[in-house]
Amino acid sequence: MNTASGAVAPSLVKWHQMVAARDFGALPALLHPDATFRSPMALKPYHSAQAVALILGTVVGVFEDFTYGRQFASADGFDVVLEFSARIGERQLKGIDMIHFDEEGRIVDFEVMIRPFNSLQTLGEEMGRRLGQFLPAYKATKPVP
Repeated sequence: MNTASGAVAPSLVKWHQMVAARDFGALPALLHPDATFRSPMALKPYHSAQAVALILGTVVGVFEDFTYGRQFASADGFDVVLEFSARIGERQLKGIDMIHFDEEGRIVDFEVMIRPFNSLQTLGEEMGRRLGQFLPAYKATKPVP
């Protein structure tokens, strides 16, 4: 990473610390107010730092044995891909977090992809149980690019 490393690197360190501690209390400070979360279960993204914090703070309680593997960054350093593995009950899964940061090191866009499909379904069902009543308020009203 070059240009962004000064701002993004400390944010990534904080991110990994929160994940390791399974405590996302400090997450709002890392989020741009207009942050977007792109779920592997929904076509339309969720908008606002509050939505992103709610979703990520909840999923940390759903995943078991969560670990990050490889990490990739774009040439300018503003885009990072983190490969992960986890478990939900008996279901194993692999996925990636694709995170776009701004010049201040704040998360602007957080997109998740997960496989296999049956593990994604299990995650979707559990997240729906925990957040289903709250998430519709954060759905995008504008078209997805």
